[in-house]
Amino acid sequence: MDVDTSQYKVGIVEDVQQLSGKLRICRVNIGQDDLITVVTSSTNVRQGSRAAVATVGCTFLDDGISQTVRKQSIGGVLSEGIFCDSYMLGWTGGARGVVAQIPEEFELGTAPPISKPRKIDEASINVMEPTTAVVGLFEKKLSKEMRKKLAEERRNSRKALKSSKIKGGKDADLEDDLEEQNGD
Repeated sequence: MDVDTSQYKVGIVEDVQQLSGKLRICRVNIGQDDLITVVTSSTNVRQGSRAAVATVGCTFLDDGISQTVRKQSIGGVLSEGIFCDSYMLGWTGGARGVVAQIPEEFELGTAPPISKPRKIDEASINVMEPTTAVVGLFEKKLSKEMRKKLAEERRNSRKALKSSKIKGGKDADLEDDLEEQNGD
């Protein structure tokens, strides 16, 4: 059963407050005059996070069963929507219960993308202006093999540097001895 995600909104979390236990109160801007409140237990939502929000009246899948979002009191706070994970958005990849992050290219209040946004390979694009490295949620992590390779390269360069200092020190002493013998 498919769910219409066109009614979901891209929102940005303006404020996060701890409620109790794992619950957090998020004030979310979805491109309207007023912020909405979303109570969540998701740990990957922070101030400044861009996420898809299913607002009151939207439907979503919960273990294959279609549910409707309602205003509901959670922990004594009225929640006006829910954050969407990849599964709810119909994306391939991503984990259940982990709020799907939306890149800045998607404007507030618009529908989230229909497929999971992928990072663009900047090496394949001819860019005329300088680029800056942005550390964020879409940054690729190094594989275990790559980390081992980098560690081995660092060890080898340290060994080479250390041996060159030792060699350089001995050679310098020999040169001083030769200069003394030659009377220079």
